[in-house]
Amino acid sequence: MSDKQAHQLRGLLTRSRALELELGAASGSAAGGDADRAALADTALRLRDSVSRPLFDALAPEETQELQRTEDHIGAGERAGSEPPSSLARRVWELARAATMLRVASAAGPELQEATAALQDLAGQQATGEGPDGVAARLAELEQLQGGLACSIQVSGDGPYLVTNARQLVDWLGESQPTRPQMALCRCGASRRKPFCDGTHAQIGFSGEKDPNRVPDRRETYVGQQVTVVDNRGTCQHSGLCTDRLATVFRLGTEPFVAASGGRMDEIIRAVRDCPSGALSYAVDGVEARADVDRHGTREPAIEVSKDGPYRVTGAVPLIDAAGAAPQRNAGASLEHYALCRCGQSQNKPFCSGMHWYVDFKDPVPNPDRQPTLFEWAGGLPALTRTTRLFYEKYVPQDSLLAPLFANMSDDHPQRVAQWLGEVFCGPKRYSERYGGYTRMISQHIGKGLTEDKRARWVQLLLASAQEAGLPTDPEFRAAFSAYIEWGSRLALENSQPGAKPPEHMPMPRWDWNTAAGPPGSRRSALQPAAEEERPAVLPHPDEPVSFEKHIKTLFRHSDRQSMTFAFDLWAYDDVKRDAHAILERVRAGTMPCDGAWPSAKVDVFERWVTTGMSP
Repeated sequence: MSDKQAHQLRGLLTRSRALELELGAASGSAAGGDADRAALADTALRLRDSVSRPLFDALAPEETQELQRTEDHIGAGERAGSEPPSSLARRVWELARAATMLRVASAAGPELQEATAALQDLAGQQATGEGPDGVAARLAELEQLQGGLACSIQVSGDGPYLVTNARQLVDWLGESQPTRPQMALCRCGASRRKPFCDGTHAQIGFSGEKDPNRVPDRRETYVGQQVTVVDNRGTCQHSGLCTDRLATVFRLGTEPFVAASGGRMDEIIRAVRDCPSGALSYAVDGVEARADVDRHGTREPAIEVSKDGPYRVTGAVPLIDAAGAAPQRNAGASLEHYALCRCGQSQNKPFCSGMHWYVDFKDPVPNPDRQPTLFEWAGGLPALTRTTRLFYEKYVPQDSLLAPLFANMSDDHPQRVAQWLGEVFCGPKRYSERYGGYTRMISQHIGKGLTEDKRARWVQLLLASAQEAGLPTDPEFRAAFSAYIEWGSRLALENSQPGAKPPEHMPMPRWDWNTAAGPPGSRRSALQPAAEEERPAVLPHPDEPVSFEKHIKTLFRHSDRQSMTFAFDLWAYDDVKRDAHAILERVRAGTMPCDGAWPSAKVDVFERWVTTGMSP
C-alpha cells in the first residue's frame, strides 16, 4: 500500500471512529424513542466491531496512538443525535463509498475488506426510497466501483470469509439472500448476525488453525466392476448424502467404506457428483473423470448456507488465504465445489470436517412459533430438486411406459418441475416469474393424450423418488404431498385429451396444510362444453351509481364463482371489496375470468365501482 493509500486509510478510520463515538453518545441521550436509540446504538456497535477494529489492526502502532489523541477532542455527540436520519444515511454512504474505492485501488488486506463489507451493508440498511439515495441505486454504484475485481473468497487469518463479487447467496431452502459486492461471512460460529460476521471472532479469540489430530490426508481407490471410486476421508464433511442415498456402496460403519460394485454405475456417478465437499471422484478404465465430477462451466458461482452446517460453494469460486495465495488443500480435493466451516470447530479449517454435527451447531430460528409451509417442511428447493432429478434421471429412463413420453425433455426439465412444486407448496414464485405460471404448465400437456396407466405410473414413481430423496415421512406431510400429486396428475390427464380446452388463466395452485382441491364442480373441466351465462349482466346507466348487489354481482357467472371458491366468494360483498384492486388488475389484463376476457363495458363498470367507493 502506497503512502497516499495509507493516508486515505487513516482518514477513513478517523471518520468512521468519529461517527461511531457520536452515535454511541446520542444513543444514550434522552432524545428520541427507544427504537431510535436502539438503532443508533446498533449502528455504533457495528462501526466499532466491524469497521474501526479491523482498520485499527491494519495500521502501525504509532499511527493508532496518534488517532487516539485525536479522538480525545471529539465532542459529546450532539451532532449525530440532532441530525435527521437522511444525514446519518448520507454519512454512512460516504464512508462505504470511500472504503470501496480504497479497497479497489489498493492491494487491500483482509482488514480493509472486512471494514468495507460492514460499511456496504450498513449503507444498504440506511438507504431508503427508490431514487438516487435508494438501496438499488447505491448497490448499483458499489457494483460498478467494484466490478473490475474477480469473484473470490479470501480466508482471513483468524476472522471471516471475505467474499468479493459473489452474486448468488442462497439459504438451505434455495431462496436467494441479499448480497453486497463485498461481504464478510461468519467463520467463528458465534456471530449474532449469521451468516454475516459481526466481529465476535475478535472478542472470543477465534483461531483459524488446523487441528494436528485431524483425519489424515489420504486418498483411497476402490475398484468396481464398472467404475472406480476415489475418496479422501480427510476432505469429507460427513453430510451423509452418499451414505443415505446409496448405502450399498457407501457403507457407514463398515470397512472398506466404499463397495464400488454395490450399485449401478449411474447411481454411483450421481452420488459422487452430489458430494458437496469434493472428497469423492470416480474413474473409468483407469482414467479419472474429474472434469465430469466438477461439472466445469455448467454452474454459476454460488454459496449455499446449509442448514446448521457449512457453506457449500459451487461454480469454481477461487479460494485464497490471508496472504492471497492458494490455501492448503487435501490430495484430490475439488476446486469447483467445496465446503467451508461455519461452526468454528472444524479440524480441517477452513474446510468443514463435520464437527458442526458433534458440537450441535444451530442457526437461530427467527420465529419458532410460525408454522412452516409445505415448501419449508419438505426441505425447500434442494430437496424438491433431488426428488425430480431422481425421478427423471433414474426412474423414468428405465420405465417402458414413461421413457418414450419424456425422451425429448429439455435438460433443465427436472429443475423446472421442482420450481413448480416449490411454488405450489407456498415457496417462492420462481416458476411463474421464469416460465409463465399455470398457463405455461398446461401448455405442456395439451394434445399429449395421456392414459390412466401413464398417470398412475407417474404418481407411483414420483412418490418413490420422494422417498429415496429423503423428503419427510410424517403422515401430515405425506398426506398433503400425495394429495397434490394425485390431484395435479388427474388434471394433467384431463387437459391432455383430444378436444380439451382447459381454462388458460387460472391462478397457480397453492397447496398448504389445510388445502383441498374443493368439491366437484368448483373447477371448470377442460372437457366441459362452453357454458352460456346463467343470467345477463346488469350494467348501470352512465349517470347511475354502481352498487355491488345490483350490478357487480351480476358480472360474475356461477362458473366464475365456482372456479374461485378456493380464494374468495365472488358473490360476497366483503370478499370482493377486500380483493377489488387485485380483481380489477386481472380483468383489465384479461386473465380473469379464466376462460376468456371480459368485454370493455364490464371492465369499465367494475372500475367505476372500485373508484367510486365500492357501494354495497
